[in-house]
Amino acid sequence: MQTIDFSPFYRSTVGFDRVFNRLDTLVGQEAKTYPPYNIERTGEDAYRISIAVAGFANGDIAIETKENSLVVKGAKPAEAADKAREFLHRGIAERAFELRFQLADYVEVHGASLENGLLHLELKRELPESKKPRTIQINAGTQPTIEDKSVN
Repeated sequence: MQTIDFSPFYRSTVGFDRVFNRLDTLVGQEAKTYPPYNIERTGEDAYRISIAVAGFANGDIAIETKENSLVVKGAKPAEAADKAREFLHRGIAERAFELRFQLADYVEVHGASLENGLLHLELKRELPESKKPRTIQINAGTQPTIEDKSVN
């Protein structure tokens, strides 16, 4: 895999640290294929991440948000009963996983639900009032008038 050195950009830019840090992390990441997931837009400022977690229960999954990142971890507890089972074909992985998502500014997780083997995470972008566009009213003041003074 290719690696790209962004250090020359750090020396010649100011205030773009987050952009180059994000690019550094993207270059080093491998594409995650397990478990499969969908990201969909459900409204103007609403999103849903659906993760296929067949075989996992509520207690096996942990969801954590910190700053602008979302981490979903899943791990099955080791059970002695698994050793007694004999699989002829094992197609359901049930292996531990960790998915990381980088969230845009002001995007927050509003809920999570587990149904039919899918973990649904509801996200919403909520701009603070200070960041929302607003209209400025123009006050109509009195216009100074020029009086016509005729010379007599």
